[in-house]
Amino acid sequence: MAKGGQGAGHRSSRGGQTTKIHFLTDVLGRPAVIHSTPGNTSDVTTSPAVLDAAPGRLRRLVADRGYDADALRYDLRARGTKPVIPGRRCRERPIHYDKKRYRDRWRIEASVGRLKEFRRVGT
Repeated sequence: MAKGGQGAGHRSSRGGQTTKIHFLTDVLGRPAVIHSTPGNTSDVTTSPAVLDAAPGRLRRLVADRGYDADALRYDLRARGTKPVIPGRRCRERPIHYDKKRYRDRWRIEASVGRLKEFRRVGT
């Protein structure tokens, strides 16, 4: 148990307990890996654990700007995975990514939405 009797993955913030759900899905949006962390955990620091749990080799990783880090991009390329991650706006040099493939990120958002329909997961 964590401090204050809270379970691992739930931390208090101004808005109450928060949790982030890191999702890895297949092409059709079916969950392959589900990993939850405290809400104040960075997406980039959690990504190695999620990638290590992935079944098989990934051809592409489509993710939002929260996963934009040079170290993650290097790690993905070393694994033979093409990163489809837009760069943060504060980057000096813009990151080029496949915008057509990035549009498929809605499948991940839809999967998270379906998962959160179950009250136990949503709360």
